Amino acid sequence: MIKTIDAKELKAKLDNGEELILIDCREQDEWDDSHIADAKFVPLSKFQELFENELPNKEAQIIIQCRSGKRSLSACQLLLDEDYDNLTNLEGGIMGWINNGYETVK
Repeated sequence: MIKTIDAKELKAKLDNGEELILIDCREQDEWDDSHIADAKFVPLSKFQELFENELPNKEAQIIIQCRSGKRSLSACQLLLDEDYDNLTNLEGGIMGWINNGYETVK
């Protein structure tokens, strides 16, 4: 099952130092423009070939984000099909993060 989280909940988890892996599945130009500091870059266009190296632990808490939440849901579904079971989609994506006034880096 794929859980959902909003930007405020993600910010609280990061601020509390929760053990999680935040994946940004947008494309290179979007990543270069701005991203959440703690995120790992795994673009959806290369997700199939990269995810095993980037996400070796199938039990890890994995939160995936994109621009608005649609591509990240696709990435979550792909991982679900590969037997990952602690998956969360960031609803509203980085747009929700920015709209809440949270910091991004370039």
